[in-house]
Amino acid sequence: MRWLIQRKPVDTPEQGAVSVIVAIMLVVLLGFAAIAVDVSMMYAERMQLRNGADAAALAIAQKCAKSPSDTNCSTSAPLASNLANSNANDGISNIKSIAFGSPSGPVTVTVGAQESGHAANQVSLFFARILGMNSAEVNASSKAAWGTPSKGPAILPLAIAYCKLDIPTGGTAGAVQVLDQSTPACNNKLPGGFGWITTSGTKCSVTMTAGQSNDSGIWFDSDPGASPPTSCATADFDQMNDQTVLLPLFDLATGTGTAVKYYVKGFAAFHVTGYHFSNFNWSTGGNIQNKTIRGYFVKFVSLAQAFELGNVPNYGASIVRLTP
Repeated sequence: MRWLIQRKPVDTPEQGAVSVIVAIMLVVLLGFAAIAVDVSMMYAERMQLRNGADAAALAIAQKCAKSPSDTNCSTSAPLASNLANSNANDGISNIKSIAFGSPSGPVTVTVGAQESGHAANQVSLFFARILGMNSAEVNASSKAAWGTPSKGPAILPLAIAYCKLDIPTGGTAGAVQVLDQSTPACNNKLPGGFGWITTSGTKCSVTMTAGQSNDSGIWFDSDPGASPPTSCATADFDQMNDQTVLLPLFDLATGTGTAVKYYVKGFAAFHVTGYHFSNFNWSTGGNIQNKTIRGYFVKFVSLAQAFELGNVPNYGASIVRLTP
């Protein structure tokens, strides 16, 4: 008769190894979870803060461009907090700092995260708490500069005589005036109140550079008595209808007669209320004579990215832009 004999299990060095491996892998998996969840949350938070910082920096730069004495052109600008909060999904953020490179800019705004009842610039973490990390600092910075435009596209290839600029000191706008293309201007120094810029391109717009008269690279040819360039269509003129546009101011540079060349002194903002040319005619009201443009100069701050900032005279037009 065969007897069944119960044998004791033999202990081996590998006993319990699986439990150790699982424990180690669990820590690794939790670490990956912390990265996937917490880092993604921090990235989303930073994007909101960056939007708020962009908005605040641009707004402060606009205020400074209009008036350096504005209360919002300071390191305690009240509007910064409102703009930062409005770009946060939970409506709460913290202005960590507002710093100016100089009185003339640029301005750097740093916005930090904010949770109710928690320290400023911190966000609470979730899975990372298992690893002993309860919170992390999250903030974002944006820098904005402002100044006078030195180069950029003229919406139409025309320039206005410099002496027509009439914004009074301390004022925001000049008087409504009709610029005549054929009546001499600036004490008869210039043949007209504005002139078309000669261009050989196929587009109506033209890029102009402002500077000093001794820089021959910024001179251009113009015929104040000519019609609009054939490259310009109704759609090009429509862009000016009841709009404020940046246009170059020109002065005599050299030459006489048909050999005259002009140069751009700078850019000014002109609000167009009407114009009349052979093929293009528009007005907010009233009749306008042929070869004339009606409107008024204004102080204006533009966010146009197509213009470059430079060291040229300020004729009331300013450019504001985000910078690296």
